[in-house]
Amino acid sequence: MTEPSTAEPSGPSGAQAPLGVFDKELLDRCISCGFCLPACPTYALTGEETSSPRGRITLMRALESGELAPDDPTSAEESSFCLGCRACETVCPAGVEYGQLLEQWRDHQWRGPARPWIARVLMALVSRPALLRLQGLVRRHARGGAAPAGRPAGSGTAPRPAGAGPVTRPAGSAAGTVSLMLGCVERGLYPEVSRAARQLCPEAGVPARQGCCGALHAHNGDSATGAELAHELGERLPGTILTTAGGCAAHLAHHLGRDRVRELSEYLDEQGHRPVGEVTVNGRRARAALQDSCHLRNGLGVTRPPRELIAAVADYVELPGAGKCCGAAGTYAMLRPEDSAKVLAPKLDEVEEADVDYVVTVNPGCLRQVRQGLRRRGSRAEAIHLAEFLALATRLP
Repeated sequence: MTEPSTAEPSGPSGAQAPLGVFDKELLDRCISCGFCLPACPTYALTGEETSSPRGRITLMRALESGELAPDDPTSAEESSFCLGCRACETVCPAGVEYGQLLEQWRDHQWRGPARPWIARVLMALVSRPALLRLQGLVRRHARGGAAPAGRPAGSGTAPRPAGAGPVTRPAGSAAGTVSLMLGCVERGLYPEVSRAARQLCPEAGVPARQGCCGALHAHNGDSATGAELAHELGERLPGTILTTAGGCAAHLAHHLGRDRVRELSEYLDEQGHRPVGEVTVNGRRARAALQDSCHLRNGLGVTRPPRELIAAVADYVELPGAGKCCGAAGTYAMLRPEDSAKVLAPKLDEVEEADVDYVVTVNPGCLRQVRQGLRRRGSRAEAIHLAEFLALATRLP
């Protein structure tokens, strides 16, 4: 861990001017109670206060007040070391929106050439819709325009369960219109996910000319572009935006409103979807576990639907650390592979101990992370996206 900067403060009073980066109201919410420490994966790795949410907010306050230099190395290290999983938000009694503070922090720390080169390359690629569409020509992700006429959302499924919240529509959108969002990573690496989602939700259209949702930018030091891309995508996708990526769901919901965005499992749940068939292995019902998406769980509070959907077609096994970060964390696994592997290791141990056949994910980054980890270990367990898993249950043995 790097040491704090020893640079002399500037200005006539001996102190640096306020940085003007952070939302003061968000910073002031933290009461430094420490409830966040046990929930933080990086604090668990190091045991160091500076690697906890409370310690990082202390650094943010020092930066904002001018007590730390804007280029303080400890600040730069900790803004990068943080996974951004937002687990701290779920246990915070003061309602600190740590995810928003982290975006503001990285906007400051990762400006221009200070942004990791891998992040710069990825952001440049996904900012070009033509390149994203080119992936579809090669990888053959789901295709299709607006939802078929006369076939509203939920057609062919059971009625929505009692007590489910209303699904409101944006002004000017046709009631019941559902648009399947094609994730940037999924288009290139996992096109079968969108095809499976379309199989599960034939009422969903797949509008052309989709761009990036902006989550990648928001998490890598360019939250302004992240917000702009989210609104652009919202204009291109009519009605409810259906996504197979938990991270994209949380980002879009923040900028477009919760009523406009549904992750696949919660959409199926709200529509009363009842999975058919079952997933089998060697003639027996498969044993399957879930790896939560951090932003879906911690940001949107969606935990029950994916578990119930899995349990409908397989024997569900709850991993002790299912709700803990797998270490993928967007670009984190590429920017900090050693730290990412340390976060993943105990989860792989749990998978082996549970003796499951499948680890189901609801986010493409998690799918990549867990799949690679299982393969490196030579595990018999297979990582699979929820959409593919449910579609697999419908196939004949």
